Amino acid sequence: MISPTIQKALNDQIALEARASFLYLSMSVWCDAQGLEGCCKFMQRQSEEERMHMLKIFHYMSEVDALAITPAIDQVPVEFDSVKSMFEQVYAHEQKVSASIHNLVALSVQERDHNTDNFLQWFVEEQREEEALMRTILDKIKLIGDGPQSLYYIDKEVSAINDQAIKEAAAEKA
Repeated sequence: MISPTIQKALNDQIALEARASFLYLSMSVWCDAQGLEGCCKFMQRQSEEERMHMLKIFHYMSEVDALAITPAIDQVPVEFDSVKSMFEQVYAHEQKVSASIHNLVALSVQERDHNTDNFLQWFVEEQREEEALMRTILDKIKLIGDGPQSLYYIDKEVSAINDQAIKEAAAEKA
């Protein structure tokens, strides 16, 4: 059994992951409406990944006999100014998630909860990868530009990144 403090912090993380899943799903719908098929698929995959993160915490909490709470999610944005601003929001959100994970790790160390600390190490690595991925996409957008004529190339780049991530995930499962 984990402490009530750790249980609350993990439930807060569940809510953060759930919000990210819904935010990225909303972004995928926006991308679809803009004709950005590659970005749409990328954001759909990101949404699924955030949901998987949430479920991973749910399962962990069940294993340690803690109560995982399904969060209520406030309405996420449905409109975005541009692809660049959308990815800037994604990057900022990933940084927020990383900070939350780091705070959870510090709390688990403070409480001498070695099981939770060990469990969270996967998330630490995952967040490093997520932040690096979003920086890469933003760097590509800066190189290409974000004007109307550049959207085609941005979409192709994001689609290629998404395809590579899918291949890597399949290779890990094999």
